[in-house]
Amino acid sequence: MKYNKGFTLIELLVVIAIIGILSSVVLASLNSARVKARDSGKISQLRQIRYALEMYYDKNGNYPTCLKAGGSCTTVLEGSGFMSSVPSNPLSGLSYYYAARGSGTNCNSYHLGASLEDKNNKALLTGPDATILPVCTGSYPGFSGLSYAAGGQQCNTVVGTPQPTALATGETCYDLVP
Repeated sequence: MKYNKGFTLIELLVVIAIIGILSSVVLASLNSARVKARDSGKISQLRQIRYALEMYYDKNGNYPTCLKAGGSCTTVLEGSGFMSSVPSNPLSGLSYYYAARGSGTNCNSYHLGASLEDKNNKALLTGPDATILPVCTGSYPGFSGLSYAAGGQQCNTVVGTPQPTALATGETCYDLVP
């Protein structure tokens, strides 16, 4: 009697299905870890910017009107000796949200923020969700820190739900003030 060596088609399909299921579970876990890592990086970069802003204020008595040069900015943090290069959002490559607040050219406060990808991130509970105050001459318009916007997650002036939530209108803005 002769036996054929090898696998049947059904055995091969079962093995392929098992490998597919396992790889999708691994990829889903990996994506979640990437989101958390990017959010942690954003929070770390914002804290570094905050420290540089405080050193700038200690020396100059005012906060800069912008983080980077451009537009109608009169003073900038980047290249000021306190931060040679202001980091950008690792996902979008865009600058973080910043508004120097005060009256005229007296910039005695600021609002700094970034949109996080994980709406359930506990760091969102610590954001001040500062109200919009007058911005200094030359600074960009302020943002509220409440961050729902139709079409995407961003920090803007549209009021959202001020706590972490998975809802479409949930807060995604981690923000800092002095």
